[in-house]
Amino acid sequence: MLAGSLVVTGLFPHGPSPLPDRLADTGGGSQLITAVAPAPGSTTGRVTWWDRRAGHWFEAGSAPARFGANGLTEGATRTQGTNTTPTGLYDLPYAFGIARAPAGTEVRYRRVGPASWWCQDNASGSYNRWVEPLPADCAPGEAEHLVSYEKQYAHALVIGFNYDRPVRGRGAGIFLHVNGRGATAGCVSVPERAMRAILRWANPRRRPHIAVGTESGALAVTRY
Repeated sequence: MLAGSLVVTGLFPHGPSPLPDRLADTGGGSQLITAVAPAPGSTTGRVTWWDRRAGHWFEAGSAPARFGANGLTEGATRTQGTNTTPTGLYDLPYAFGIARAPAGTEVRYRRVGPASWWCQDNASGSYNRWVEPLPADCAPGEAEHLVSYEKQYAHALVIGFNYDRPVRGRGAGIFLHVNGRGATAGCVSVPERAMRAILRWANPRRRPHIAVGTESGALAVTRY
C-alpha cells in the first residue's frame, strides 16, 4: 500500500499535490503555466511552468513574476485601462519579439518590426489584434507601437484573454513578456532569462495554457 501511495502522489507523498492537480481546468494539454499572486492587490508573485508526464504534473521551471499596477481582477468582467491583470485560464496563440526567437523555440514566433502595432482602439475592426501597418481606423494613441518597448517585448507570448471573440472595453494586448521597470499595465512579466526558457520549453503540440489567479479567495487560481 505504501508503494502504491508513492506512485499516486508523485515525488512528495507527504506534501500538497502539484498546483495543476488542484485547478478546475488545465486546458486539456500536457503543458501549463501558472501565474499566481498572493492577493488581488498584489503586483508581484510567481510564474511556474509545468509538464504532464505519465499522468502526473512536474514542475519544469519557476521565476518571480510581476502583475498589473492595480493588481488582479476577474477576467470575465475586467474593464480596459484599469491596469489590472485578468484572472482566468487562457490559451497562448503565438509568440513574438523584437529579438530573434531563442534557439529551440517551437511555438509560432513573429518578429516585431517598425510597422508592428497592437490595436487597442475599441472603435477599430482590428481591436485586440496585431496590425502591420496601423490601419486608418485604429488611432495611434489607442495602440501600442511594439518596437517602442525594446526591453519588455524582446520576447513575449500572447495570452488569449479577450482574443477569440473580443468584447469591446474589456481589454486588449495582454501578454506574458520580459520585465520592465516595475508593475505592468495588465500583463504578466518575468525576467528575460525565464521568458527565454519558457519559449524554449513551450511545445504547441502539447497545447500549453496559462492560468492566472491568486493563492486563495474569489480570484484563486484553483477556480480556473
